[in-house]
Formats: sequence, C-alpha cells, structure tokens
Amino acid sequence: MSVGMAAPLKPYGSDPALSRGRLIEEPASRTRSAFRRDCDRVIHSTAFRRLKHKTQVFVFHEGDHYRTRLTHTLEVAQIARALARSLGLDEDLTETLALAHDLGHPPFGHAGERALDECLKDHGGFDHNAQSLRVVTLLERRYPQFNGLNLTWESLEGIVKHNGPMTDRAGNAVGRYRAHGVPAGITEYTRGHDLELWSYASLEAQVAAIADDIAYNAHDIDDGLRAALFSVDDLNVIPKIAEINIGIVRRYPALDDARRGAELVRELISYLINSVAMEAGRRLNTAKPNSVDDVRKHHDTLVAFSADAAEVETTIKAFLKQRMYRHTRVMNVMNDAESLVRDLFARYHASPRDLPADWSAGEGDDDETSRARRIGDFIAGMTDRYAIVEHARLFDSTPELR
Repeated sequence: MSVGMAAPLKPYGSDPALSRGRLIEEPASRTRSAFRRDCDRVIHSTAFRRLKHKTQVFVFHEGDHYRTRLTHTLEVAQIARALARSLGLDEDLTETLALAHDLGHPPFGHAGERALDECLKDHGGFDHNAQSLRVVTLLERRYPQFNGLNLTWESLEGIVKHNGPMTDRAGNAVGRYRAHGVPAGITEYTRGHDLELWSYASLEAQVAAIADDIAYNAHDIDDGLRAALFSVDDLNVIPKIAEINIGIVRRYPALDDARRGAELVRELISYLINSVAMEAGRRLNTAKPNSVDDVRKHHDTLVAFSADAAEVETTIKAFLKQRMYRHTRVMNVMNDAESLVRDLFARYHASPRDLPADWSAGEGDDDETSRARRIGDFIAGMTDRYAIVEHARLFDSTPELR
C-alpha cells in the first residue's frame, strides 16, 4: 500500500459530518469541517506555541539544531497525515490528535513530568496525557463562551485514548493503568462527559499514536548522532539498521558520516511507515470494520507495526535508552531539571504570593488538592527557559542545565 496516494474516506474512517459534537454547542463553520476547526484551534492555542521552548531530550539552550516539543510534534503530524491518507482516514482529525498529543508536557520533558508526579503524589499525581486533556478543556482561556477549546468528542477521545482503552466496561483500570489507576484528571472529566474509556479510539487516534513512536525513535537517533552520543556505525548492533547502512554505503561509498546519518533516518522512517501501512491494511482486511464504532469495539488495535518492524522498534528503544536517555551528560541535566521543578513547586506551595496574581486567585477559598493542582498547572505550562528564569528569581542559585 503506497503512503503517498490519497484515498477517499473509508467507512471505518471518522466522518466529520457524523461527529458526536461539542460539549458546548456552537454553530457549524461554513468553510471548515468540525475536525479542521479543531485542528486550527489547537494550532492557535497558547499551549501549542509554548512547545517551541519545551525539551524533547536536550534542553533548549544546548543548541538550535536539536528537536523541541514543537518540532517533534510537527514531525509526528507529517507522519500521521501520510498514514491517514494511505488508509483512507480523516486527515484533519489525525492532524488534530498529532498536534495535541504533547500539549500537557511540562518543561524539561519526562524529567519535569517525574518531578511534578512526585510533588502531586497526594493529589492524584501528574500525567502528561491527562494534562493535555486539562489544557484543551479548561486551561486555555481564549473564548468568551467557554474555557478550553471546546473540541469535538472525537478529538477529546483521541487525546485521552490514543494508546488504547483505559478501563474495562465495569470501570476497572486496565493495561498500564492497572497498577496506579486512571489519572485523576481523566476520571474527573469523564464523570461529566463520557469518553468511553473502555473502548479503543478511532483509527485516526491510533495512527497519531504510532506516528509518535516512529518520529521520536527516528529523530532521537538523529539528535543523538548530532550530539555525538554514538556514531552511525554504533547503530549497526541493530540488524535492520545495519542492513540499511550497508545499502547506503553501497550506493554512496564516499558519503560523510553526517549525510550517512541523515539518509539512515530517512530510510528508517520510510521503512516504519510502510510497515504500519501494510500491517494496518492486513488487520483491516481481516477485521472488516464497517464503521468507526466497529473500530472502537474491536478486541485489539488495528494500527500497528508488523512483527518484524515491532522487533526493530523495540531494539531501537533499548539502544536509545542505554546510549542516549541514560547517558551521563543527559542524566546530569535531567537530574538538575527535576530538582529545579521540585524547588519551584515547594516555593509556590509555601509562598502562594510568589505566583502570578491570576494563578493565586482562590487562595484560602479552595482545598489543598485544588491549590496543589493549580500550582501543578502553572508549572506544567512553563517553557524550559521560563522555569529557569523563575527559579533564578526565587532562589539564590539555579542549575545551569548544561
């Protein structure tokens, strides 16, 4: 199946004309579908702009050439649109979910998330997926009629469930949520707006989720090479990459390492995208869903890597975990970043007057959990550089994060 050819919307794709609508009813746009409107709202949101200065792996001032959350998000959207097009899905909904998937990430990537989760452990913890939902349903304040972006049900479902069901039909947490439960922010929201946590999400959401995997695996390799954490030849411990590298050397024997690395990343992305397109096509032919509700009720995800590609992807993750994410240089910066976030939370908790006026409103009028979560919301919305500036304003010594 070619990923470059457009296909008409399939019966199992999400038809914007059949959307379940918005929580707060609005007149339909004369020029845009409901899902295109969702996508535009995400692009124009404050949270989306802030992704420009949020860490992917390297803190923003380590160099202009490394990915940020924004550039990563745009790369996810490109891959997701290509897959949606080849499978006959709605590209606007797919793009909405790709662009919104990291809106809830705090500064300093997963280090910031770990720190906030620890700070909020007595108040429901912190989960970036739940925070993305919170951003688009509450924290964005741009419209006169409502808080959040008032996205369609399908967009909210995809933001929450793109990685699969969170509960069974009885409401018991499943999968990776079984140990600690569904994040509090999601359970609280779905009490008033049922997102059917027991079902799979649309194929558009499944495509956005796997596009995220493809993008960060391939582009973290690119950033790791640029940072000299490993070499192109070091990656030959992964058989598929060794195979790709042999082909590149055969075609371009005089190519320098920088261009060889870039060609490797391009070919790896193409391999993974084509693998997903073929495997999804095979699963769809077997399952034969006739509607998006058939997709939701199916017993398994329908967009996935082939067995061979899944093994390659798992091996890449293991390599990056050892050679990049746990590299001393990266770990030292992330440990300092965690401390910085914990410092900020403790300071705002002990001295609410240090918060901006619009974030300290309600002091004394709400309970401890509400106050803690408001501090968490404020910190989660920070960019890397704003968090560093705030820490320098409030403390005598601030880590350089280099």
